[in-house]
Amino acid sequence: MEKLIINDGGRLSGTVRAGGAKNSVLKLMAAALMAGGPCVIHNVPDISDVHSMVEVLSYMGLPVTFDRGTLDIAPADDIRCEVPYHLVQRMRASVEVLGPLIARYRRARVAMPGGCNIGTRQIDMHLKGLNQLGARLGVSHGFVEAEAEGLTGAHIHLDFASMGATENLLMAGVLAEGRTVIENAAKEPEVTDLVDFLTGMGARISGGGTSTLVIDGVDSLSGVEHTVIGDRIEAGTFLLAGAITRGEVEVTGFNPGHLEIVIDKMGEAGCRLDVGEDRISVSVPHGVSGIELSTLPYPGFPTDLQPQMLVLLCTAGGTSFVTENLFENRFMVVDEINRLGADIKTKNHHAIVKGVPSLSGAPVSAPDLRAGAALVLAGLIAEGTTEVYQVQFIDRGYERFEEKLNSLGAHVRRTTV
Repeated sequence: MEKLIINDGGRLSGTVRAGGAKNSVLKLMAAALMAGGPCVIHNVPDISDVHSMVEVLSYMGLPVTFDRGTLDIAPADDIRCEVPYHLVQRMRASVEVLGPLIARYRRARVAMPGGCNIGTRQIDMHLKGLNQLGARLGVSHGFVEAEAEGLTGAHIHLDFASMGATENLLMAGVLAEGRTVIENAAKEPEVTDLVDFLTGMGARISGGGTSTLVIDGVDSLSGVEHTVIGDRIEAGTFLLAGAITRGEVEVTGFNPGHLEIVIDKMGEAGCRLDVGEDRISVSVPHGVSGIELSTLPYPGFPTDLQPQMLVLLCTAGGTSFVTENLFENRFMVVDEINRLGADIKTKNHHAIVKGVPSLSGAPVSAPDLRAGAALVLAGLIAEGTTEVYQVQFIDRGYERFEEKLNSLGAHVRRTTV
């Protein structure tokens, strides 16, 4: 077990580059199961979730190498269509192999997913949609078991614009016979990146980035070479780190259009943001004021940046109101932020944040990935020393997190507990 020790170090300053998008690359790796040739994926972040997915694909029989930001995934003649619990429990995204396995190999046995404890995130919509495509599914002894003679296109309406369900059904649909239409589909940039990846493999998909995806099935898919989009959540985290410390930070390597609502809300709070083609810089010329915000599916405010935004609002002038509409346990971080001297009260899916003059260092524990990052950002402005435990959550989604923060002037070090 490791922990991060953070000493307040003043304002952050400088430039940092966002890596490849965690929430994209894991699905691209799953999609590689359907390829008849080798897949080469560039701009891959060196994070524990990627290594976990490498283990999943390797267990199933795919030759995978990961070196200096590039994944090489070769096809295999004999695939094990099963993923055991000890691999799935680390990472929810492993459930996304269901669609590719059923589509190409006609069967799958995958343990129920794990990951962060931010909410129930049931996979009912995944299973319902796969059933509409012709798969026979059941849940037994903690495993999802599926088989199909072949998938047939269907008209699927999602009850909620679930990113995971959209991606799983999209991947299944590309090898289904006939046309598949997914309505109320998720519109996240990571879904569009998957559409581009699949299209490069020979899939026929229209509507990427909209709420309606139309897929005309093909008989087979080829290999592809693809570069992962920049991680908008990592970029937003570092922009908020700059704002929280009242510093001047530039983040590069991503599409600023993917953070439009975040830019708007940070501006409303008093941040000054300068937006370029593949970069954003932030400063805080006159302090931060309280605001209201609600998390929503893309293009709404991302739930994955809500904990970091809470930290910014902790020392804002006035009171802020934050509503979490996606995950019922996302406010688990509040008790830990309050240990640092914040004044946040929650009721159901609402948080009231009263700004305080300063925070003070204390030992805290990360309950999930984004909460862990938020606690580190809080430690940057807390007087004295802050220790953040359970940093394995942070390592799931941030590459060299403390190293990048230290390049901006932070004082963060990792040590064994």
